[in-house]
Amino acid sequence: MRLTICSGLLIAGSFLCLSPALAADPTGDWRVTNGLANIRVAQCSGSMWGAIVWEKTPGGLDEFNPDASKKTRPTLGIAVLIDMKKKPGADEWEGQVYNAEDGRTYSSTITPKGADQLEIRGCVLGILCGGETWTRVGPPISSSPPNNMTKGTPKTTAGTLPKTAPKPASSTTAAKTASPKGPPADAIGDICLLPDIAGFAH
Repeated sequence: MRLTICSGLLIAGSFLCLSPALAADPTGDWRVTNGLANIRVAQCSGSMWGAIVWEKTPGGLDEFNPDASKKTRPTLGIAVLIDMKKKPGADEWEGQVYNAEDGRTYSSTITPKGADQLEIRGCVLGILCGGETWTRVGPPISSSPPNNMTKGTPKTTAGTLPKTAPKPASSTTAAKTASPKGPPADAIGDICLLPDIAGFAH
């Protein structure tokens, strides 16, 4: 499987109407432009992270990773948006994006554009910048319960993701919006619990 996430590569998908009040919330599931994957964005310990939670063609491997030990790991579940911090006074987050297409990591920003689009831009050394717009296929999600616990707040289930595709606030379900046959059952759940993210964020 080939994922393109930077420098004229980035990804987008189906349309879903949500309240304008949610316009600045980048969390939720997003369909990439070429339709190959959904990326789940969540707040983990104050930073935005994104991981691959659905693949159109299952069984992709991270074969271009420069770390030989990771070349055979599944692309499903890997972090692609890394430790993105909110910029003061702006609805924009900046950090890094991992591009499984070439195994490289780029400086990146994410910017919500309305309630249902997320602009992703990535640059190499401040040049060769490019980007695309992803489209929402799942509603915003609450902060992860493990992250709430780290902040000393009671454990809740608000951030626990359902085992099936979430139902948006429209007559069309997220499963139907995601693809003609709908995505399979959610195999990832709370991305903040993924080892690569949990180990970095906690």
